[in-house]
Amino acid sequence: MKKEITLDKVISSAPDLILYAAPIMIGLALLEFYFSWKTKRDLYEKKDFLTSLTIGLVYILQGLVTKSIMFGLVLWVYNSVSWSIPVNWFTSILCFVVLDFCRYWAHRYGHEVNFLWATHVTHHNSEKYNLSTSFRLSWTQQIKVIFFIPISFLGFHPVVFFICHQIAVLYQFWIHTELIDRMPKWFSFFFVTPSHHRVHHGRNENYLDKNYGSTFIIWDRMFGTFEPETEKSIYGIIDQPKHFNPVKHVFHVWVDIFKNMRRAGSIKKALWIFVAPPSSLEKNPGKKDA
Repeated sequence: MKKEITLDKVISSAPDLILYAAPIMIGLALLEFYFSWKTKRDLYEKKDFLTSLTIGLVYILQGLVTKSIMFGLVLWVYNSVSWSIPVNWFTSILCFVVLDFCRYWAHRYGHEVNFLWATHVTHHNSEKYNLSTSFRLSWTQQIKVIFFIPISFLGFHPVVFFICHQIAVLYQFWIHTELIDRMPKWFSFFFVTPSHHRVHHGRNENYLDKNYGSTFIIWDRMFGTFEPETEKSIYGIIDQPKHFNPVKHVFHVWVDIFKNMRRAGSIKKALWIFVAPPSSLEKNPGKKDA
């Protein structure tokens, strides 16, 4: 019979890799900032960098609190099933692949459903693309933990899951740069590269809603969302904010959603707005009340 795992044991056994890596990532971003300034590459804008840094630091601090909630939910599911997958190098790799598959769909629906877009838009609302862009992780994105419940249900050990999850998040760091052009073809066929992810961050018409892969680009090739980099990306979102307020960058779509829901006229319409595609969302609807 499977032995039940406690929350304290999971937290003590799962190292906080992102917390340890944060000073290194900030240092590399500062180095890229300096290189951009020295070579006049215009990769950074000072206020934009400070916005990204603020959002990222708050996300890390917030994670110290929300981690227990996420651990608790994943652990509850794992303890609720009678089966488990043994922990070894093969099953750890398998867990990472399954996790990446779930991350693809979490990311894809994060662009296709209003309330999930609200948890993700923060990562896209910069008109610059550099290492600091990877710091823009929304303070509400923990909602997407629902996409990872199947991993616990399958019986993957919670500690293995959280280590894999952190490695996947750290992988995202290096692909946020314009300094790396193209990777070898064999690598680019399987793995997400800076070139792939520049496309994902572009608001060019042919780049919209493409290349959702987190670590593996093969999911995009399989599900018809792959797009190669053929032109320079125009970064940002369609309704681009014209400020550098980190709080507004995190919550502006949430504000639009609830304003639209308040004006919906019925509960049915309000619920539809909550789950409708972002393209249906009326921006700043409160202006009509003036």
